[in-house]
Amino acid sequence: MKSIKFLIIALLLTGAAKAQTTVTSGVNNVLTAYIGIKNALVADNSKLANDRAKEFTEALKQVNPAQLSDKQKATWKTYGEKLRFDGEHIGESDKLPHQREHFTSLSKNMITLTKALKLNSTIVYEQYCPMKKASWLSETATIRNPFYGKEMEDCGSLKETFQAVK
Repeated sequence: MKSIKFLIIALLLTGAAKAQTTVTSGVNNVLTAYIGIKNALVADNSKLANDRAKEFTEALKQVNPAQLSDKQKATWKTYGEKLRFDGEHIGESDKLPHQREHFTSLSKNMITLTKALKLNSTIVYEQYCPMKKASWLSETATIRNPFYGKEMEDCGSLKETFQAVK
C-alpha cells in the first residue's frame, strides 16, 4: 500500500514538473521571438522585424496559461492580448516607424510580463533610451537601440538585470 501511495505521489510530482517545463519553454520562446524583433529593428530591417513578429505571435499561442500559477495567470490575461496586438501590427507593417511605435508598447508589456512571471531561462537585460523615454529587453548587456537602429545604435543605458530562473 505504501509503495502505491509513493508511486502516485511520484507521478503527480513528475507531471507538475513537466507542466512547469512546458510553460517555461513556451514563455522563453515568446522572449526569444521578442529578441528577434528587437535585433531586426536594431538592424533597420523592417522585413525581418515583420517575420520575427509573426514568429512572436505564433509563440504567444503556444503558451498554456492553465499551467501558470493564479497570480501569473492574471498577469498573462492582462498582458497577453496587448502583446498579440502589438506583435500583429509589427508583423503586418513594412514601415520601420510604425513597427518601432508598436515595439515601444510591446517592450513595456514584455518587461512587465518578464518581471511578473519570473520564467526566463537566460539572463535578460532591461535597457533604456533617454531620447525615446522607453525601455526594451535585450539578451546582452551591450546597448543596441531598437528605437533608432543604426542612426543611434549605442544610445541608452542598462536599467535592470533579470537573472535566469532555474
